[in-house]
Amino acid sequence: MDKIRKYLFPALFLGFLIVGISAFLQSRPSAKNKRVYQTVRQFSPYVLKKRFGGLEIVNKENPDFKEKPNNMTLFSEFEQLEKAWGKKHLKLKNNQLIIENNNGKTIHTLHLNSREEAAFVHRYYGI
Repeated sequence: MDKIRKYLFPALFLGFLIVGISAFLQSRPSAKNKRVYQTVRQFSPYVLKKRFGGLEIVNKENPDFKEKPNNMTLFSEFEQLEKAWGKKHLKLKNNQLIIENNNGKTIHTLHLNSREEAAFVHRYYGI
């Protein structure tokens, strides 16, 4: 019984540390290409807004759309919404990223300078 008590506190500490680190790693946003993401973000209808209890996801085109996820899932839900929007509104042709509006009309064209930028578009937006 004394041996169990001797190792109980370090085992609990280690267990809580592992759970905390894994929760932290799951709640982090994924890595993004700065130039491409900032350009596309200007046209995306989803934004994060501050509220009293944390952050909420708001749609600029639909004022009724508001999601208030908890802090653990905030970035993953925001990324899911951005990716779904990107699949509908982004096209990749001849090393150029074409951003379209809801009617399918081109509103912006971004020339991709490197393979890393094209790989980011494929990985993040799935196009």
